[in-house]
Amino acid sequence: MTLNMKSIEGATRDLEQGSITPHYGSGRQDVIKLLNASLATELVCALRYKRHHFTAEGLESAKIAQEFLVHANEEAVHADRLARRIVQLNGSPDFSPESLIRRSHVPYDDSLKLKDMIRINLMAERVAIEVYSQMIDLIGNTDVTTRRLLEDILCEEQSHAEELKDWLVS
Repeated sequence: MTLNMKSIEGATRDLEQGSITPHYGSGRQDVIKLLNASLATELVCALRYKRHHFTAEGLESAKIAQEFLVHANEEAVHADRLARRIVQLNGSPDFSPESLIRRSHVPYDDSLKLKDMIRINLMAERVAIEVYSQMIDLIGNTDVTTRRLLEDILCEEQSHAEELKDWLVS
């Protein structure tokens, strides 16, 4: 097994690229596009959870509304982490409100019934799980840092889905 010396030599040039070395190849822009779509999804999720936090009513609403806020904050952290990674890849994170819903993998929701809120949030978490799983498969070993980020977020999305499922069936 030998290292690619030409690639290693290439790492000494184009220093303004920061951590982007020749290893990234041409797929970097595709990864940035995928990450921006996930950024939009996380922002929509954070907004939806926030709305549900403030509008949840019913017998169980106080406890669940508080968890909606926890989830909103966690989704916002996911968005921040994705945006940071996009910048590290020399991309531009897209926070444009005008296209947020169009770029998101999940819808916004203004349901007023607690069960409907739980159901739509569970659906969104399941979509996020599927999208992150597919992204991890697509990226494989071509960008280990992004893959690990996505794996971390996927783990939290799976926890959210399990919690929501438990509320839905109780």
